[in-house]
Order: sequence, then C-alpha cells, then structure tokens
Amino acid sequence: MNIAHVSRDVQVPPTPANSGFRTECTKPSSDDFFGVSFDDTAENNLLSHVLLEVSFVIVVTRVLRFLLKPLRQPRIVSEILGGVLVGPSVLGHNRKFAEYAFPDSANFVVRNVGAMGFMYFLFMAGVRTDMAMVWRSAKKHVYIALTGFFVPWFVVIGIGLFMRRSMSDAYGDWLSIGVLGSSTAITAFPVLYPILKELNILNSEVGRLALSSAIVVDMLGIVAIVILEATVQVESGSNDGLWCLAAVLLTVAIMYVGTRAAVSRIIRNTPEGKPVDQTYIVAILVGVLVTGFVTDFLGVAIGNGPLWLGLMIPDGPPLGTTLVERSDTIIMELLMPFSFMFIGQSTDLAAMGKAWSDLKPICAIVAIGHFTKVVTCLLSGLFIHMPVADGLALGLILTLRGQVDLLLFVHWLQKKVIQPQVYTMMVMLSVLVTAVSTPLIGILYDPTKPYMVNRRRTIQHTPPSTELGVVLKIHDEEDTAKFINFIEASNPTVSSPISIYGLHLVEIVGRGYPRLLDHEKLAQYSTYAIYETIHQAMKVYQESKSECISYKAYTAMSPKRTMFRDICELALINKATLILLPYHKNLPQNHHRIVLVSAVLANAPCSVGILLDKGHFRSNSMLAVNPTDFQAQFHQLVLLFLGGADGREALYYADRMVGNQNVRLTVVRFLAYDGEGDDEMEKKLDDGAVTWFWMKNEMNRRVNYREVEVRNGEETVATVHAMNDNTFDLWIVGRKHGINPVLLRGLEDWSENSELGVMGDYVSSLYCDAAASVLVVQQQVLREQKHWLRRMGVGVM
Repeated sequence: MNIAHVSRDVQVPPTPANSGFRTECTKPSSDDFFGVSFDDTAENNLLSHVLLEVSFVIVVTRVLRFLLKPLRQPRIVSEILGGVLVGPSVLGHNRKFAEYAFPDSANFVVRNVGAMGFMYFLFMAGVRTDMAMVWRSAKKHVYIALTGFFVPWFVVIGIGLFMRRSMSDAYGDWLSIGVLGSSTAITAFPVLYPILKELNILNSEVGRLALSSAIVVDMLGIVAIVILEATVQVESGSNDGLWCLAAVLLTVAIMYVGTRAAVSRIIRNTPEGKPVDQTYIVAILVGVLVTGFVTDFLGVAIGNGPLWLGLMIPDGPPLGTTLVERSDTIIMELLMPFSFMFIGQSTDLAAMGKAWSDLKPICAIVAIGHFTKVVTCLLSGLFIHMPVADGLALGLILTLRGQVDLLLFVHWLQKKVIQPQVYTMMVMLSVLVTAVSTPLIGILYDPTKPYMVNRRRTIQHTPPSTELGVVLKIHDEEDTAKFINFIEASNPTVSSPISIYGLHLVEIVGRGYPRLLDHEKLAQYSTYAIYETIHQAMKVYQESKSECISYKAYTAMSPKRTMFRDICELALINKATLILLPYHKNLPQNHHRIVLVSAVLANAPCSVGILLDKGHFRSNSMLAVNPTDFQAQFHQLVLLFLGGADGREALYYADRMVGNQNVRLTVVRFLAYDGEGDDEMEKKLDDGAVTWFWMKNEMNRRVNYREVEVRNGEETVATVHAMNDNTFDLWIVGRKHGINPVLLRGLEDWSENSELGVMGDYVSSLYCDAAASVLVVQQQVLREQKHWLRRMGVGVM
C-alpha cells in the first residue's frame, strides 16, 4: 500500500553564450496567490484555479453519483470516473481548455494535496483495522483468505510467463507480470469496508467473512509489496534492496514502541466515556505527515508510514472513535477529491487506445485473474458448506477494487515498473470490475435469508413446561428496570423457565469490523460493556432466580442501519421464541429506535413484543432485585383480542402471565356485527384459541372474559374508552395480522405509528388518555425463500 513520490521539476532555460549573465527581476505580488491580479496568466491565479478544479470534480462526482445510484453503483465508481473526466482523457484532452482551467501550477498543488489525502485515507483505514482479527479469525476465514490470494496470484504469474513471448518488451518484463499478479490477488480491507457499508451487508454473515479474509490478505499484501519494492531497487542496479528491508524493520520497531507508549498515556489521561482531548488529536494528525516524511526519506514509499501508524492505534473508543468522528468527513469529502483528480490526471484513454493491440494480452491476463479469484472463492465456500449463491457473492466481494489499488498503480507507474498505458488500463479495469460486481452482489446475496426459518418459533406453538427464550434489546437503566419487572410478571417457573439474552447495541465508530460479543467469553468485561451496570443488574436478578431464570449478556457493534440484524441473529442462534423491544413514542431523538423496531418486525425469525412502558413496569425497587419485592407487586392486565395470528399470540402470552398469582387478567374479544368481513379460516382459529383459553381458566377468579360486537372502528374505540378507568397496568394487543378490517374501519388513516398497529397505536396515544403501559405482540411470520436462485434449487443445502 504505497504511494509514489510527488515532486515538481523546475526547468531553467539556458542563458545565451554571447549575452553574459542575464538576470530578469519580477516584482512579486502578494495577492497573486489569491487570484487578485491584473495579469491573466494561470500562474498568477493559482488559488482560483485550484478551487475551480476541486469544485468542478466535486460537482461532477456528485452528478455521477446521482445518475449511477439507480444502477446500484458504489461511491468509489463515481469518484474515479469524476477524476478521469476532468483529466486528460476527456475534458483535459482539449489543450486550450486544459491550459486555462487546469494549468500545470494548479495541477502541482492538486497532486501534492491529493498525496496527502491518500496518506490520511490510509491512516484512517489503519485506525479502523483490528489487527487482532488476524489471530482471532476462524480457520475457514484464513482458508478462504489464503486460497483467494495465492491461487489467482500463481495463475496470473503462470499465464503471464507463458504469454510473455507474445507481449511487447515494454509490457512483458517479469516485474510487470508480478505486479499484475499481486494487484489481482490482493483484496484490501479499506476498499471493502465502505462498499459493504453502502450495500448494508457489513454485519451480515458473508460481509463478516469477507472483511475477516481481507484483513488476513492485507497482512500478506503488505509483506509482499515491501519485498517487491526491495526487488525493484535491486533490479535497477542499486544495492539498496537490503537497506530498504532494514529501514522498514527499524521504522516499524521505533513506531511500535513510541506509538504504543504515547497511546497508552493518552487513554489513561482520558476520562471514561469522554472523547480524547483535541490537543492529542491534532498531535496524531501531525504525526501522520511526519511518518510519511520519515518513510519517504528512508526510501520507503510515503504512504506506508501513515498506514503503519494507523494500525498501531487501537480501534474503537476512546481514541479510534474520536479520530474517526473528528477527521473522517474532512478527509473523505475535502481531501480525497484532490486524490481522485491526482488519479485522473495520470490517466490517458487516448494513449491507451493507441496501444490497445499490445495491451490485449495484459487485459486478458487480468480478466483471467479476477475470474480465477471468483471461482476459487466459490469453491472454497462450497468446501465450508456455503450455498452457491453466497459463495459466488463472496467471490465478487473479494474482487472489488478501490482506493488502495489506485495507490498501488500510481506507485508502480512512478517507479516505472508499469507503463502509462498499462496504468490507464488497470484503472479502468478496476472501475469496470467494481461497477459490474456491486449490483450482482445485491442480486445474489440476501442478508435476511438466514432469518427465513420454516420452523415455528412462537409462544402459541411452544409446548407447556418448556423453556422460553427471550431476546431483550436493552438501551439504558430504565429499560433494565422495566424488563426485570415484566419478566417477573411473565411467570418464570422451574417447570417453565425463561432464558434471557440481553443485547446492548453500540454504533460502530472508529472500527471497521462489526462484532457480536458474548461477555462470558471476554477476558476484560468492562472493555466492551459501556453500560456494565445494565448487565450487572440483570445478572443479580438472574442469580436471585437461578432456578427459573438464566441470563447471558451480549454487545453488538454495527452500523445503525443494520443493527436489526444483530437482534435477529442473536434470536436465531439461541432459538429464541420472543424478541422484546422497548419503545419510546413521540420523542424525535428516538427516530432511529422506531426504524429499528420496524426492521426487526419485518425480519424477525420468531415472535416480537414491543413494550411501551408508562411507568408501571419501571420501579426503583427492581434495581434492588429482591424477590420479595416482586411478589408484593400486583398487576392488572387487559387483553384486547381482535383476532388474527397476532391476537392469538398475545392471548397465549397473556395466559402465561396469568399463571403468576399476582396478575389479574381481563380479556375482551371484539366481534364484527353479524360476522361482517370475517375470514372463515381465521375465525375458526380464533374460536379454537379462545375456547382453549377459557376452558383452562374458567375456574380462575383472576381471569375475566367477555365479548363485544361492533360495527366499525368508532364503536371499537368507544368500547375501549368505556373500559379505561385507569385501573389497568398493561394493555396487551395483537399488532395487525389477521384482524377483521371491519373492527378497525375508519381508524387506519388516523394511525401514525404503523409499527404498533392501529389498536396498539391508539391505546398508547394521548387520545386514549390511558395511563397503562402497552404490549404489542406480533406472531412469527413464516416467509418463503424468495431468492430466484433458490427457487431453481441452486445453493439449497
């Protein structure tokens, strides 16, 4: 991962021999750099031209992103194409336009700032990379990484040597073939991370596998590139190859000792839960430039130092997170446009077209290399029992090209290992491979596919006297208190215990690899549990009820948009029956939580409960976790049974809760007048569930049951209002599936929170004026495998 030296050659015209020494003095203008000058030459308007170039490439890139978004193209494609468009290949091909808009003096500034942009990009990529993943990677990850690296590399080298005689001398030397092999084999973690994040598969099964494999490949790639660079120096006739290797080892050792000591001190001086002081951040960012200078001075390419520095800084809070939060936007949105202009200025499609007859063999070799990589990853995936579609998607992911590959191309170009025409071809092939692979990945891989289980995981279908698995999404201490209270009211017993899987979600900032952490397997618990008191309170409660309650704590680190997958994955792994989510209504800052709830409802592999607590399940006594306190609390529940699968699931959960001697339950069944709008099948299922419930609880004095006939939603609401005497602690309702539309006629347009369903939204609203908490239940929805490959039988295991 290197970047070439960027320098400016200043040529001084020779002085005529018969004129002696001639000196021409020009009065410098202090305002020339800022573009305020009566001289219209480009050199006197340097800043104006630089601003014009950068503004132009940003606008072009944004327009391309807008146009290519419907085609599922990632950001990197539009950025590279934007740089190429303003370079000599398209707009810069017009000499007059290039001299006026993109003069050499402005291009000099753009190239150097672009080099700095690449330095900071590599640094931030290093900060996000968790080096420990190399040692923690599972065997299958290492297996895919090694086969995906070495097989394409050997294939490209072998074919290149075989076709060497048919290639021109300028393109067919063995170093150029070695560069082709390494560039095809390497899969860069900094390239995959942003693309997978755009595709929303960063924390999916295949996404994690690809990132883990890429980290292993990156370590191999760093070693291979350093060795290749030393070989290039030996090939050039100098004896600096060993000096290059020695300089690398010495620099890394010094940086490791110094950086680790400084980082440890910074972390010690940072209060827990607080960001790192700005002074330290500035010092580290200056250190990026210093390390770039040192490695360049020692003969190692300028981009290596920032990368190594980033790798030595621990990812995540406090230091890694603060660095990313305060620097990422400036680097990606301000400095990187210079970098892509730098790439575009070195790209010349016209020159490549003229040499196309000589470039065909090289193009064929690269294409074969990428195809080999896809096939190798597919076969490796089949070996570890991956479906065909997933293995093919994994192969396409590992062929994605981006910023790191461009850096390598520039480096080898300026080292004269490859020719400018080969450089241009490699840049355009990188764009083509990424542009083709990205939409195919979206078509082939469905990250929600694992949650499409065909086995019932519902409360209704859970046999009596069996364990009930519940996943709790815990956000803060208030959630802890109400969940403890609610679980206690759910009647855990020795014969029917409850297994609780507490999950705390953390947005992944300053890290590049999403993780699902089991706290029982962590050596240092507090390192990852930001809300340690939450899990400790749940643990104390579990210990007081150890005969009927078990508890396991988890923390998931992932992007906000895909956090729902961690919840679904945890439920899937532990074969949970219910996912219980807290809900905070009418709070703008909780928009993300509402989106999260909707995503879980759409993808959950089991039933889902949404608990909107208004204080009845939130008690300070819960934090004391005294079993006698639980027995002293009395709960009055009411179930609004409107029928359907969700209503039946709510009925079965209410039946479980009424087993608690301190719970009273009122069940109100709503029926349509004269059976209007009834679905015969749903009606029969509802009748069967209600009959079972009443026969079981007919002699239970703590259970009341009645039926009400209504003609529309207005009468349904009127019935609820008549019941609302503020004596209830909890309303229980089914969400929506299978409800007779007549019962809610006229209310659908009024509902604002679809995730709660019409009735759940109403009883939790201010219009209902109900002080009770609300539990909305959705029964597991069995989904068909809709993937087109699976419909044809491909990838079915």
